[in-house]
Amino acid sequence: MKSLLKIQQKLIPQVMELMERRYCILRQISLSEPIGRRTLSNVLGISERVVRSETEFLKEQNLIDVAVSGMTITQEGIKLLDELKDMMNDIMGLSTLQEKVREKLGIKKVLLVPGSYDSNPSLIKDVAKCGAEYFLSILKDEDVVSITGGSTMFEFSNTIKTDKKYENVTVVPARGSMGKDVEIQSNNVVATTSKKLNSHYKLLHIPDELGEESMKTLTQEPQIKNTLDMIAKTDILVFGIGIAGEMAIRRKLPIEKVEEIVEKGAIGEAFGHYFNEKGEIVCKLNTVGIHLETFKNVRESIAIFAGTRKADALIAMTNINKNMVLITDEESANRILEL
Repeated sequence: MKSLLKIQQKLIPQVMELMERRYCILRQISLSEPIGRRTLSNVLGISERVVRSETEFLKEQNLIDVAVSGMTITQEGIKLLDELKDMMNDIMGLSTLQEKVREKLGIKKVLLVPGSYDSNPSLIKDVAKCGAEYFLSILKDEDVVSITGGSTMFEFSNTIKTDKKYENVTVVPARGSMGKDVEIQSNNVVATTSKKLNSHYKLLHIPDELGEESMKTLTQEPQIKNTLDMIAKTDILVFGIGIAGEMAIRRKLPIEKVEEIVEKGAIGEAFGHYFNEKGEIVCKLNTVGIHLETFKNVRESIAIFAGTRKADALIAMTNINKNMVLITDEESANRILEL
């Protein structure tokens, strides 16, 4: 198949261009359904005339449905997207880019989805789905899975799809509660993930940051201690990337502390630790959940993020731990190489 594709690229390159365009249109419909032609045209930067022609073809092939509310993908369309994914990654140069980024960062593996989250925020669903598929491919019986909170992890939990029951797996939050948005807090992400896996789970009903005395008292409470002990046994850690200044503000730190963290050169945050571009810890808070040493020693660390603005924080994180799998979008990968 690859040999045939190379011949086609040489002799009839317009066929490959057409195939790539139809693949991108079908993929975008799956991400944004239901979606209208005008919106699809704006998102992909393709004229409405071309979008109309191509979507009519996709409808004739029973790959999409068209209704007043917008276009949606059919089961046949979903199956075709899955079958084409690896081949299209080769055609679009993603496989080569993945390897370049992996070598540059010196990490275990890199998986990319085509496109730019910066110009197409709906891409976060595809990034999260890619992360969920990899996660399921390495999940083992009796694993302890720790997951952080955040909007990316929320999408990750929602895109998990499996018929298998993981009755001996335990899912736990990697950290305590933070902020007022309950939907994207670690506890909620854990509960959703566990439901999708048909697994056990434990929650951590405690604020992420505590004073020293409160920390000592609460962490000895039997239910909390039991969850913390389980977190320390983490086999798989799934997490998003935090920008130092933004995370400090989300934690409602005093403005003086936020300024201090930034002035010390912190660009990223993970598990209550603020680190600079070299991966050196410049500030540590009293937080409840996974410790940095646990992060360094887990069997599988899966970092999922989208957006070029987080690229430098990701690079810094790889200086802390090389045993990491990165899942992100194409433009963010190119930004990593630039940095």
